[in-house]
Amino acid sequence: MNGAESPRDVVVVGGGLAGCEAAYQLAQRGLRVRLVEMKPHKRTPAQTSDRLAELVCSNSLRGAALSNAVGLLKEELRRVGSLALRCADETSVPAGGALAVDRERFAEAMTRAIETHPRITVEHREVTEIPAERPVILATGPLTSDALAASLAAAVGAEHLAYYDAIAPIVSADSIDWSRVWKQSRYGKGGAVRGDRAAQREQTAQPDRTAQREQTAQPEDAAERRDDAEAGDEAYVNCPFDEAQYKAFVQALVASEKVEARDFEEVRYFEGCLPCEVMAARGEQTLAFGPMKPVGLTDPRTGRRPYAVLQLRPEDEAATAYNLVGFQTRMKFAEQLRVFRMVPGLEEAEFLRMGSVHRNTFVDAPALLGPAMELRALPGVHLAGQISGVEGYVESAAAGFVCAVLLAQQLRNEPLRPPPPTTALGGILTHLGRKQPTYQPSNITWAHIAPLDPAQGKLRKRARYEAMAERALRDLDAWWAAG
Repeated sequence: MNGAESPRDVVVVGGGLAGCEAAYQLAQRGLRVRLVEMKPHKRTPAQTSDRLAELVCSNSLRGAALSNAVGLLKEELRRVGSLALRCADETSVPAGGALAVDRERFAEAMTRAIETHPRITVEHREVTEIPAERPVILATGPLTSDALAASLAAAVGAEHLAYYDAIAPIVSADSIDWSRVWKQSRYGKGGAVRGDRAAQREQTAQPDRTAQREQTAQPEDAAERRDDAEAGDEAYVNCPFDEAQYKAFVQALVASEKVEARDFEEVRYFEGCLPCEVMAARGEQTLAFGPMKPVGLTDPRTGRRPYAVLQLRPEDEAATAYNLVGFQTRMKFAEQLRVFRMVPGLEEAEFLRMGSVHRNTFVDAPALLGPAMELRALPGVHLAGQISGVEGYVESAAAGFVCAVLLAQQLRNEPLRPPPPTTALGGILTHLGRKQPTYQPSNITWAHIAPLDPAQGKLRKRARYEAMAERALRDLDAWWAAG
């Protein structure tokens, strides 16, 4: 889908995943791009590096299997030449059935690819209002500055919504008490048979509780556990809790001191990234059925499933640091040290990064954006990434890719040819255009992808997802070849 040289410049504001992907794809299509990034002159509260495409939350790009919607999205991005997926694959670290990266190497690879591209110029300055140049892509991410957000709000006349994403802490590997923890991917090899037997024993002993755990699991847990079983690399570290330890931990989370929002800010959390203390406050067993669910895990010291488990995931290829999986938090730093050192194995943990909260600003995309991700009220101004209402690293890169493809078509005066709605890339546009009573950010899900033809009959969930993935890749390849 590369095109002839174009004399026009495109301005891209924001050097995160969406901005870098959009800039790269436009440049690959013969357009000159000016990528404007405010670092190193200014950073957001969540940023610690001056590199482009910094991953400020988790280092995981989530599930890799095609029976998982985000796994399908990643495979589609690979097939169409995504810069983010190329760099992620080059810098991946073990993560069971997920794709996780060494975040420093990933940012280095992305920065190098952008800065050395002959048709991309990087400018380091803060943008405080919508640029006058057209076309322009705003990809300023979840921490769009107050000044630029105000400029955008004034231009479109729409209320901007804000909520807080929360960042999980990172601990040093050599400060973990390895005598109290063990490595095992959920349902993975290296104890899988033993784990199945332990699970059978516990199902016999506690049928109601086990069934409730399974019913409360997230919709794609089944696919994820199969992914881990196939990987079998024991990438996760498991910190086991007995019942008394778990209940004391939950009580401490609920009672802890939190960083409060400013008086004029409304806290609206994304359900897929709730702070752990918010989950704990919803009920004593919420964490045990969520990020601390012990299903698919067996403590080798006891041969049994623990009451609950807090998992750690490696942050880098050398596994020198670990992320507390699912434990985003807005607790004050001193409280984090106190509460997280109640976790078995983390009593003497050295915290390399504390958890924190940060604002996410996004627009009402169904009301404001046209088919080319262009503001109806401001022709030539396009939005990409989390500011448009997608959620997640992969989705942000995908939104940057789609925005660039559509803009390139528009600049060549071609009919718009968006990715088919049967694909996960097309599902990004489906979400952005799907009107809701209250528009909310979302990760990619199977609900964003066109359903199968009813003539195929009723299929079990895994078979249905596999059939949808097969159709998606077939339709994507045809769309790409025709471009």
